[in-house]
Amino acid sequence: MAELILKALKKVYTQAQSPAVDQLNLAVRDGEFIALLGPSGCGKSTTLRMIAGLESVTSGEIRIGNKLVNDLHPKDRGVGLAFENYALYPPLKVRDNLAFNLRAHGLAAKEINRRVDEIARTLQIQELLDLKPAALSSGQKQRVNMARAMVRRPSVLLLDEPLSHLDARLRVELRTEIKRLHAEQRFTTVIVTHDQLEAMALADRIAVMNEGVLQQFDTPLEVFNHPANEFVAGFLGE
Repeated sequence: MAELILKALKKVYTQAQSPAVDQLNLAVRDGEFIALLGPSGCGKSTTLRMIAGLESVTSGEIRIGNKLVNDLHPKDRGVGLAFENYALYPPLKVRDNLAFNLRAHGLAAKEINRRVDEIARTLQIQELLDLKPAALSSGQKQRVNMARAMVRRPSVLLLDEPLSHLDARLRVELRTEIKRLHAEQRFTTVIVTHDQLEAMALADRIAVMNEGVLQQFDTPLEVFNHPANEFVAGFLGE
C-alpha cells in the first residue's frame, strides 16, 4: 500500500483539439478508496490508464509511495488492475490465471500456491480454482478478475468499471464484497465509474471529472450536499 500523487497530470492525443486530461491534481492517502466519477469521455479511464502505465503522460507527475513512476513499465509500478472486460486467459484454469503474474515475477512455487489459496479464500472462489473461464458466470469472472489483481499485493489497486457488465443484483452483491475487502485489506484503491450510486457507496472521496478537468474532490456527502458547481450538482443530484 502507498500514497498516490497526481501532479499537474496532462494527456493530449495528437488528433484531439483539447486535452483528454488537463492539469489534474490528486492526492490519495495510503489505504484510501477514491472514485473517479464522470460521464463518458471525461478523462477518468485515461487517468487510470496513465497511473497503470498503459498510456504515456504528456506532462505532469505520477508518484506512488513518493516514487516517480512516469517512465516505469507497468509491471514495475506495483499496481494491480482489474479490467472492465475481465481479460482472463481462456486456456488457463482459474488457479493458473491467478498464478500467471506471480510466476512471471519469479516467485517460488510454494509461495505462489500459498498466495493463490489465500486470495481464493478471501474472495470465496476456492471451488472455481480448477475451472476454466468459459465455465464461469459473469459474477464469478469478476471475482476472479479482482483476485488476479489483488494476489500481487499491489501498492495501488485500480478498478476499471469492474461492475458495469453485471446485472443489478450482482452489482449490489459485488459492491458489498468490494467494500468488505477494502476494509480488510486496506489497499490504496482507485475505481473508475460513471455510476453515481456506485461511487457514493464505495468511495471515501470522489473526484468528479468533466471534459478532462477535475470539478470537485471531496467526501461523498460533501460532494452531494455542497457541489462545487452546476455540473457537479446536475451529475450527482436528483
